[in-house]
Amino acid sequence: MSVFTRSRKRTVLGAVALAGASALVLAGCSGGGDTGGDSSAEPSAAAPGEELALKIGTALPQTGNLAFLGPPEEAGVGYAASQINEVSDETGLSIDVVYGDSGDTDNKAYETEIPRLLGEDVSAIIGAASSGTSLQFIDQVVGAGVIQFSPANTSDAFTSYDDNGLYFRTAPSDVLQGEVLGNLIAEDGNQTLGMIVLNDSYGTGLAGYVTEAFEAAGGEVVAAPTYNTGDTNFDAQISEVLAADPDAIALITFEEVTTILPGLLGSFPADKLYFVDGNLSDFSEELEPGALTGAKGTLPGLSIDSIGDFTASLDEWVSAEGLPELTEYSYAAESFDAVVLLALASLAAGSTDPADIAENLITVSGGEGEGEKCTSYAECADIILGGGTADYDGISGPITFDEVGDPTEASIGIYQYGEDNTYSAYEG
Repeated sequence: MSVFTRSRKRTVLGAVALAGASALVLAGCSGGGDTGGDSSAEPSAAAPGEELALKIGTALPQTGNLAFLGPPEEAGVGYAASQINEVSDETGLSIDVVYGDSGDTDNKAYETEIPRLLGEDVSAIIGAASSGTSLQFIDQVVGAGVIQFSPANTSDAFTSYDDNGLYFRTAPSDVLQGEVLGNLIAEDGNQTLGMIVLNDSYGTGLAGYVTEAFEAAGGEVVAAPTYNTGDTNFDAQISEVLAADPDAIALITFEEVTTILPGLLGSFPADKLYFVDGNLSDFSEELEPGALTGAKGTLPGLSIDSIGDFTASLDEWVSAEGLPELTEYSYAAESFDAVVLLALASLAAGSTDPADIAENLITVSGGEGEGEKCTSYAECADIILGGGTADYDGISGPITFDEVGDPTEASIGIYQYGEDNTYSAYEG
């Protein structure tokens, strides 16, 4: 498997090979703002020995063009909550989750779900998965003094967003994925590239970084038609890209890819197709065997193979809860880590007030450079309750928030499709 890691700040200073991975260092970064804003709930600070009852909501895609990501993300949230509640007698903190649907910018499920969740007096809302969807309600959430914490938003728009210090994410900015994908396409010997791009902050932002990296490697983007959420016919975009006769095609889409692929397959070699996190999925039910053999894609986070113990335990929990079997695991680890970090920050603050939690999220992630490393909620909670400072390293990686709530380290996995139209770690 190929994995690229980066410590992110604003300007690329250099790249070095490190244990078979590319480590890219960036410098400087601005945005966010001081923690603040009027909370919609009264501050809840715990006196010594007093129990904390933390309530969070989820606005994850149960419907819409990222609905395939909903089950693994909600499972990650629920599994983390179960582990937190297992030790509530020892830690004094329990957690309650109110589940909700983000939908997408076409069905707009968030228009009713976000007010409902805020009405539950939650301290934080986990979601959305889509950057474009999150941007539709971030002002509403942080304006109410509530934390918004996404496990999957990758648009660079959030790095400098005026969020009152209440927005955090466990997924890296598309600066990294775009660079990795653009370089991968070039390294595969392609000199020209066509793209079909979702016209939102995620799609156009990621396409921009892919273009920048590919052209810096000597390539040329010859076509990049866009489409809008809710579109159902992509004949024009497919025709434009095929007419440009590119060496490779990158599909920067969400679930619409299932409608786009039949128009490409047969007219373009599958092993010259490239996918991204928004559409890297199991196509074994939709396509004939061998249809995608050799196609590649990128996905932020550690590889599914490398977190096999976590996914196995997650499967056991899902089965015990009587939930449908998972077929995807994208962003499950990031969702799990988001909940653990919120609980640890609440415990460290001795409060369920969102502003107090936000003030401690950077600390418990190790963002202040001090603290004792720990890799589970129970282990980190013991450190906090013992008077120490916990530095949580999660399932999805070290995390380590910077001053604007972005992770300072991240990995991008490269995957390849086999004969069964499912993907596995690329070993090239």
